[in-house]
Amino acid sequence: MTASGDLAMQTLDQSATQYKGQFILVIEGAVPTGANGNYCVIGEVDGTHLTMEQAVLKYGPMAKYVVAAGTCASFGGVSAAGTNATGCLTASSILSGKTVNPVVNLPGCPIHPTVLIQTLLDLILIGMPSLDRSNRPSNYFGTKIHSMCPRKGTTVVKQLGQYGCYKNVGCKGPGTQNVCPSMKWNNGQAWCIGVNYPCIGCANPDFPANPLCKV
Repeated sequence: MTASGDLAMQTLDQSATQYKGQFILVIEGAVPTGANGNYCVIGEVDGTHLTMEQAVLKYGPMAKYVVAAGTCASFGGVSAAGTNATGCLTASSILSGKTVNPVVNLPGCPIHPTVLIQTLLDLILIGMPSLDRSNRPSNYFGTKIHSMCPRKGTTVVKQLGQYGCYKNVGCKGPGTQNVCPSMKWNNGQAWCIGVNYPCIGCANPDFPANPLCKV
């Protein structure tokens, strides 16, 4: 929104109240719960800080649909990796049992913009899409990257930078489901393997707990 400060907070609250049960809440980023949620304060209400955790708990149950945009919101991602001193949790864990529909996870680091916009349109025009066991829309996260990779069937290489299949140098494509080979990035120009780097599995629930991603 173009507003900021008190006006922004008032607009948010009034809109959520007016359209209760009719709007889509999109959550970006993992939700910090440490220090009473004060690692992420999104504004003030009547002079009191409103944390991201409080906002999610307040507006999540009011929404018709909740979308977790990105791997951190969906699965914790980098924010919840390691010792997780800020107590970051996923949107679905914060809202467990509090929403009418399951939280729709749209992982990716970052999320593919087309997947986000199309999912929002689907929710508005059609309704809840078919979800996999990780609550991801099956039409975007139903095919493994390796099965669509243009390098499938080429020579399996042992060194990065060489042209060929990277499955023996840590590529997570055989176990990752995402749209990268079909939609690509930067207006369809490139993607990780297309620029000679293995898939790091950024849309997986266990990201970044793999050898290619040290946090």
